[in-house]
Amino acid sequence: MINKEEDSILNIASSLRKAAKNRVAIPPIRTHFNASDISLAYKIQHINNTIRKENGAIVTGKKIGLTSKKVQEQLGVDQPDFGVLFNDMEVKNGASLSWNATMQPKVEAEIAFVLKKDISSKKPSITDIANAIDYAVVSLEIVGSRILDWNINIIDTIADNASASHYVLGTEKKKLSALDLINCKMSMTVNGTEVSAGEGKACLGSPLIATQWLATQMAKLGNHLKAGEIVLSGALGPMASVQAGDHVKATIEGLGEVSVTFLNT
Repeated sequence: MINKEEDSILNIASSLRKAAKNRVAIPPIRTHFNASDISLAYKIQHINNTIRKENGAIVTGKKIGLTSKKVQEQLGVDQPDFGVLFNDMEVKNGASLSWNATMQPKVEAEIAFVLKKDISSKKPSITDIANAIDYAVVSLEIVGSRILDWNINIIDTIADNASASHYVLGTEKKKLSALDLINCKMSMTVNGTEVSAGEGKACLGSPLIATQWLATQMAKLGNHLKAGEIVLSGALGPMASVQAGDHVKATIEGLGEVSVTFLNT
């Protein structure tokens, strides 16, 4: 028998799926839960991601959100969150993405890691994380929200798969030994105008620290990070809004550039 809480979770999960399918945002869902009970939000995320896999989507990795202290303060939280990446979210570097494939899109520049081995330790060290990474690339994360006007808090974004939409990976694959992950500079432009800038340390002090947090959380859930998976480690600067027709490019020192154009279709 389904209790009242389970029924509510199933209904909200269904509302988010319908919002994504119909491309019509819904009001915030946080009023249905205790604002501190993020476990329920992750249950909603899990329900919809399970259905997505059952419908043929393939998991390609994970994304880390809320790695900026300023954003955490805005939402009144003291930790990051995570979502799941699927194969149908990837856009090739330099390619175009239909505007109609997005919902209230924003973009942010990140360092992405590709793993060469599993991270199964429940308390992985930074060395464990570094040893598990095959290479790093520059990336753009296109975030989107099924919540009306981006009126979100931690509950809303977690339930909505950490506001995931699409991602673009650069083509220059670099070993960690060739990078300064803490001090590397990032610049992101929209139509040639800089809209965001930052450094590696803006991501929880280091993208490796953010990845360590993710690996620890996934191990607790019994769903550890696996070889071959992509990890979008978190934004190095503020996210920026985009419009149909915009061309977005990001560069990160040592990793080259990555770009995408939003088609007005």
